[in-house]
Amino acid sequence: MARRRPFKLVIALLTLFSALLAGFQFLPSHAPRFSPADYQVEEGFKLSLVAAEPMLRAPVGLDFDNKGRMWVVEMVGYMPNLEGIGEEEPNGRIVILEDLNKDGVADRSKVFLDKLVLPRSLAHVYGGLLYVDGPKLWFVEIVNDKPGKKTLVDPIYAEGGNVEHTSNGLMMNVDNWIYNANYNFRYQLRNGKWIKEPTTDRGQWGITHDNFGRLYYNNNSTNLQGDYVLPNRVIRNKYFKPTLAEHQRLASNRVYPIHQTSVNRGYQPGVLDEKGMLKDVTASCGPLVYRGGAFPDAYNQNVFVCVPEANLIKRNILEFNGLQTKARQGTEGREFIASTDEGFRPVNLFNGPDGAMYVVDMHRGIIQHKAYISQYLTEQLANKKLDTLQNAGRILKITSTTAKAGAVPDLSKATTKDLIALLSQPNGWLRDRAQQLLIQRKDLTVVNQLVTLAKGQNELATAIHALYVLDGLNALTFERLTAIISESKQPETIAHAVGLLERFASKERVAPMQALCSSLLARNNELIDLYLSMSLNSWLNVSETTFMPMLAGIEKKYATQRLFGEALTSGLAGKEEQFLASMNPGDLLKNNLTATIGKRQKNEMNPIYVVQKNEADNRTKGLKLYRSICGTCHGADGKGIQDLAPPLKGSEYIDGSMKRLAAIILHGVSGPIHVDGKLYQLNNEMPALINNKDISDGDIADIIRFTQNAFAKQGKGISEADVKKMRAMKPAGNGVFTEKQLLETDFDK
Repeated sequence: MARRRPFKLVIALLTLFSALLAGFQFLPSHAPRFSPADYQVEEGFKLSLVAAEPMLRAPVGLDFDNKGRMWVVEMVGYMPNLEGIGEEEPNGRIVILEDLNKDGVADRSKVFLDKLVLPRSLAHVYGGLLYVDGPKLWFVEIVNDKPGKKTLVDPIYAEGGNVEHTSNGLMMNVDNWIYNANYNFRYQLRNGKWIKEPTTDRGQWGITHDNFGRLYYNNNSTNLQGDYVLPNRVIRNKYFKPTLAEHQRLASNRVYPIHQTSVNRGYQPGVLDEKGMLKDVTASCGPLVYRGGAFPDAYNQNVFVCVPEANLIKRNILEFNGLQTKARQGTEGREFIASTDEGFRPVNLFNGPDGAMYVVDMHRGIIQHKAYISQYLTEQLANKKLDTLQNAGRILKITSTTAKAGAVPDLSKATTKDLIALLSQPNGWLRDRAQQLLIQRKDLTVVNQLVTLAKGQNELATAIHALYVLDGLNALTFERLTAIISESKQPETIAHAVGLLERFASKERVAPMQALCSSLLARNNELIDLYLSMSLNSWLNVSETTFMPMLAGIEKKYATQRLFGEALTSGLAGKEEQFLASMNPGDLLKNNLTATIGKRQKNEMNPIYVVQKNEADNRTKGLKLYRSICGTCHGADGKGIQDLAPPLKGSEYIDGSMKRLAAIILHGVSGPIHVDGKLYQLNNEMPALINNKDISDGDIADIIRFTQNAFAKQGKGISEADVKKMRAMKPAGNGVFTEKQLLETDFDK
C-alpha cells in the first residue's frame, strides 16, 4: 500500500493541473504557416506573427487591457459557407491572449466570454469591457479575468442591416466620448449612468482619431474619409446638415496589389486593369491613425487602411492645409504591405502599448456577405477552394527596423504620478489610456498639475489630454477654463476649451466672457475663430446683444468660406431669424440660414436626430425574404431542389427580363418548364404572392435585387413602379403563368 501512495499523489496532482488549465489554450509547436516571403513590406519595417489559430478564430477586433494583454473579439459565425447559412449561431467569443515569456508572441489563450452572436467590437473603458452581442451593446465588469456584473447599454445598438452594415468601432476619443462606425450615436458613462446622444453617422467598418480629436473612417468603396472639424461641433443646429465640414473624401481610391485577387464584381468594366489586378478599393475598412511614437517621424499620424479583398494595407499621408485635410498615397505605385496570400484578410488596425501597429487578420476565404456576394465571386471562391479556409485567424505586428518599440507597461501598477507623466509620452495609446485611468481614480490632488499641463505645449496633444482629464474629474470651472484659454498659446487647446465653456454660460459671466472673446478675436487666428463661431450658442441665449455682433464680425471676415458658413449656421441654432434681421450677412450664410428656417417650419431635421437604429438595406431585406419565401423550394444556394423546384443559377428567367421575373413572383407558374435547356416536369405550382398583403411591391423588388446579385450573370435593376405594373399582367386562364405564356408575353413593352 505504501508503494501506491506516490502514484495516487501523481494522479491527484495531474488532475489538479488539468483543472487549472481548463479554459486555457496553448500555441502548439506546429503553429500555422507564416512566411514573410508571402508579404511585400515597406522598407524599414518588419511584419511578425503574434498569434494564430487554434488560439483564435475569425478575429475582427482587439483592445489591450491595462496589463498590455490583447483581448480579441472573434466573429466565428460570419459567412460559415458560401450560402451564409448558420450565421446566427451563438459561437462568437472574446478571448484574452497572453505573452507569458515576454518574447512578443502570445502563448496562451483564455476565453472571457463565449456563446456570442456575431460580436464585432470591444473596448476597455471605465474599468470594464464594452462589447457587442447580436444587436445589443453590453458593459461588463471584469473580476479576476472573469465576467462580473453586466449592464445593458443599448438594446438596439446593432439592430437592422447585415453584419457588414451594422454598428461597430467603440472608440474612446480624446473628448471622453465613445464613437462608432456606421451609427449615429455616441456614448459616455457619466455619474454612474450611460448617456447616448446623436452624432454624425460615419463610415462602415472601423473608426480612428488623430491627436487633435478629428475622426477618420471609410466605406467599402472609399479609401479614406474624415471630418474637418471636431465631432458634434457643426451639428448643433438640428435643422441643418453640413456638407463640407464632415464626410469628406480625403484620398485616392487607387490600389496596387501584387497578384490577381478574387473581387466581387471583377467582371464589370473598369474594376480590373489589363493585368487582371484590382484598380480601386472595393472593401476598404479598419482605418488607423498611427500614433504609436515608435515609427520614424515621417509616419506619425499617417492613416493606414485595410484592403482585405486585395490582401494589402495602404498608407495615407495626412496633409493639413489650413482648416481642411487631405491625404496622399504613402509611396506612389506601392502599398505599405501587400501579400500574395489570398487568405490574408486585414480587417482592423490598432496602436499598441509598445508603439507597434497591430493587424487583425481574419484570415479566411470568404469576406463578402451573402446579401452582396455575386455569382461571379461565388464561383471564383469555390474554384480556388477559398470557401474551405475557415476557422483561422491571425494577429500580426508591424514594427520599425530603425526605431525601437517600447516595452509593454503594466498600467495596473502605475501610480498617479506615473499616469501624469504618460500624458506627455510619444505613444498616443499610452496617453489615451492614462487619461482614462486618471479620470477613473478621481484623485483631485492632481488638478493643479493638470491645469499647468493644459496651459502648456501641445506637440503631443498633452494639453488637450490634461484638459479632458479635468473634464472627466468634474474639475473644470469657468475660472479655470478662462485662465487656460488666456494663457495658452496653442490654438488647438483653445478650440477644445471654448466648447467646454458653454456649460458655464450665465448672466453674471457675460462681461468676462465678452472680454475673453474679444482677446481671442484679436489673435486673428483662423482655427480659433472657427471654433468660437461654433461655441457661442449658449452665450447667445444669455445675452444676444453681446455675442451676436461678435459672430457677425467673424462672418464678415470669412464671408466666402463655406466651412465658416456651416460653423456659424450651427452656432446660430434657434437665432437664425434674429441674425438675418439685424446683422445683414453675406449670401453664403444668408442662404444657409434661410434654408434652415424653412426646414424648421417643415420639421425636417438632420436625419441623425430622427434615425434611432440602422435599417436593413434592400439586398439584405431581399436575402431574408428569399430565404423565408423562395429558398425552401429553390434552395439557399439557388441550385433548386429535386422534384420540387428548378435552379435559379443559370436560369434564363433570372438572366432575362426583370419585369417577367416580377410577374412570375406575383402570379406564379404551373406545369412543365424548361430551365437552362433542361425540362422540369413538376406537378406543383409555384405559389403566387399577389394576394399576400404582407408582401409589398418594394419587397418583391428587393427579392429580385438579391437574386440578381446572387444568381444572375450580370445584374439588372428594377423599381417598385415596375413591380406595380406587373400586378395588372394577370395571365389568362386560372391566373397562373404557363411556360408558353411566359415566352409569348412581352413584359417590357
